[in-house]
Amino acid sequence: MQLSSPALESSVASAPAIPIASPPPVLDRAPARQERLQSPSASGWSLSASKRLLDFSIALLVFAVFGVPMLAIVLCVRLSSRGPALFAQQRVGRGGRLFRIYKFRTMELGSGECGPGLTRDGDRRITGMGRWLRKLKLDELPQFYNVLSGEMSLVGPRPKLPQYAGIANMPYRPGITGAATLAFRREEEILSQVHSSQLDAFYDQHIRPLKARIDVRYMCRASLRSDLRLIAATFLACLAPARAPAVLRNAAPRIPVFPLRAARSNSAAKSFETAN
Repeated sequence: MQLSSPALESSVASAPAIPIASPPPVLDRAPARQERLQSPSASGWSLSASKRLLDFSIALLVFAVFGVPMLAIVLCVRLSSRGPALFAQQRVGRGGRLFRIYKFRTMELGSGECGPGLTRDGDRRITGMGRWLRKLKLDELPQFYNVLSGEMSLVGPRPKLPQYAGIANMPYRPGITGAATLAFRREEEILSQVHSSQLDAFYDQHIRPLKARIDVRYMCRASLRSDLRLIAATFLACLAPARAPAVLRNAAPRIPVFPLRAARSNSAAKSFETAN
């Protein structure tokens, strides 16, 4: 039996307090909920020039403070494994437009040609250096370039590949962090209890729709204060021990132990950077 959706929603409740208001009654009806995800609304702050100015200012500050450490990371990635230091890929941005996102490479070169599209704790495709980068979220630092160029914001739904997008025609920019990103910060630990051949189906059925609903609820009520609180909570979460919420650890016995057999090859298989 697969992990139920209520268990996942309980995991969201166990995350650090973030300013997500209770959903309006219309979201309790499936057709209305689907319509909302297709045509989401946005708060005035989410679309304001003031938010864009804050994004640009903080991105400049990050490059000024972390410029030298980022060069050191580039050198470490190049020396610790074969391949380029940066990973680039097309993602869905504001209004459904595609843009190129940048991250530090955390997986072995060519790992996108084999294995599941999602990654779990203990994935052998992740390099030693990549494990540390992802634990501290330092692999996301190059995305501040996307913020400077206006393709991303500090706070917003995470940018996805077209086939993974849960919100159609977003009126706001995707973000480096967001309400769903923080709530599912231990997503890899959740997925570690699902067999690799079922990862995509499990993600599509349980995680993707819940993430989209969380992001939509937040963005239609977002404000300067709530964004600052979420950024602070994200920073603290990066320093917290990498453990999933207790409700998920307690749910482990309810997840079947699948036989250890090789998963079927997926022609659309991608690296972790593809799915996250």
